[in-house]
Amino acid sequence: MSIVDIKTFPFDRSSLDYMNDYYIDYPLVYFLNNDTSVYIGETVAVRNRMRDHLNNRERKLLTKMSLIIHEKFNRSATYNIETKLINYFLADERYKLQNISQTSNSVTHNYYEKKFFNEELFDSIWDELLSRDIVDNSRSTIENKDLFKLSPFKELSIEQLELQQKIIEVCKNHILDHEPFIFLIKGEAGVGKSVVLSSVFNKIQELSMEKSSVLHNTNNYLLVNHSEMLKTYKKIAGKVKALTKKNFEKPTSFINQRKKTMEKADIVLIDEAHLLLTKPDPYNNFVEENQLQEIINHSKIVIAVYDDKQVLKMKSYWNEEKLQSIIKGINTEPTYKLTNQFRMKASNAMVNWIDKFVEKKITEIPSDPNYDFRIFDSAAKMYEEIQEMNNKVGLARIVSTFDYIHKKDGQQYYVEEGDFKLPWNGDYGNITWAEEADTIREVGSIYTIQGFDLNYVGVILGPSISYDERTDELKILTENYKDTEAFRGKDEFEDSESIKEKIILNSLNVLMKRGIRGLYIYASDSKLRAKLLELQNNS
Repeated sequence: MSIVDIKTFPFDRSSLDYMNDYYIDYPLVYFLNNDTSVYIGETVAVRNRMRDHLNNRERKLLTKMSLIIHEKFNRSATYNIETKLINYFLADERYKLQNISQTSNSVTHNYYEKKFFNEELFDSIWDELLSRDIVDNSRSTIENKDLFKLSPFKELSIEQLELQQKIIEVCKNHILDHEPFIFLIKGEAGVGKSVVLSSVFNKIQELSMEKSSVLHNTNNYLLVNHSEMLKTYKKIAGKVKALTKKNFEKPTSFINQRKKTMEKADIVLIDEAHLLLTKPDPYNNFVEENQLQEIINHSKIVIAVYDDKQVLKMKSYWNEEKLQSIIKGINTEPTYKLTNQFRMKASNAMVNWIDKFVEKKITEIPSDPNYDFRIFDSAAKMYEEIQEMNNKVGLARIVSTFDYIHKKDGQQYYVEEGDFKLPWNGDYGNITWAEEADTIREVGSIYTIQGFDLNYVGVILGPSISYDERTDELKILTENYKDTEAFRGKDEFEDSESIKEKIILNSLNVLMKRGIRGLYIYASDSKLRAKLLELQNNS
């Protein structure tokens, strides 16, 4: 039994008698399924566990029982593989999961021979499931899906698990309060904010179904202002037992519905809270003064996750002063900060270079053998490289600062740089932009990619990003920025020019931190391009 062994039986009591003695008291992983649903687990007492499942009303609807056996299995390994299978089955999308979350076990940790179990053995298991037509997609296809990356069953880091447990504790402690409570969580791009929120919301919804829980029968929502992200959350809801699509809304829809029914929600989680409106926007059916204030007015508990470095519009302009003015006098706790970078497989020096760059400082480019960072003298050449990487590993795309005309009139608009010309800022309905295969032939904008991962990202720094030779820093030319909606309402700010510059730099920060494995840059401005190429040649 030196290789993985998968045994499949009918899921009934008679099958328990066929089980060999050598694995009935040995750690193993199993899954139960029919054509539409699956349950995944691990055990050291398979007969007893299966008897329990056969007495479960939901589980009895499943018809097949598959046992995954290996002579080197231990409890850490089976927990690890069980968790991975749950996430992969979810993103495969063939089945609806009957599993619930496992707060105590779903934490990233090392154990003896983890690399063997986590990669080599799991690869063999998934290949076997594919060959038996139990699942539909390869590992690489699944790992590129946003459904996989935002799974509520993901293993969490210690920092993320502590935050998850903190949020649930806060909700339990304040659900019976007579006054609203708000808990703020701050974290920059790539620190895993949405992963934690997905996990937390799933757990809260599970607790709302437990009669013994103080959260029983609570009416809870996860709000997200980003259309692409909302698509992913709703897809997850369609595949997970505790979630329903109606509990995922945009802030404006949530506020207007609460006003209509005059009923408060219990717990409201806000992802990407930096996108909340800070002024009326009648065009988008919001007529009050501030969306965060309105959400607090219509909720018992608000958990808001935000990053002030991702504010992208004047109408949703947030800074610490404005935030504190909203929550002043409301029951709260100190802001929780997530700091560990999870998206980019880059060194701290490389991440720091980007951080300085979006503060307009241009420094020596650090060497990083594990992260593919390159400057290009041609957008067309960069696109060729992105296409090659997309063919190799998938999910490689070109994006750009919003320096090229785009109107919502149904017409096709293009990004043009020398001999490079591609359409851009497309909308794909219920499919997220990056997961649509045809978008390899397009350029994405901040609105198509914010909140999502790419394996490789090619960033076009458009005409608003220039270089000041005198100060040896970036020079932001706000007049070249073509996102007219971003600057709407600028006359209401005394320091509108500095806010416009901040918005452009924020968008640059988001774009440059999309790539897991690599970042490629092309600068439209000839002076900036020359400076970056010089730094690359000297590195």
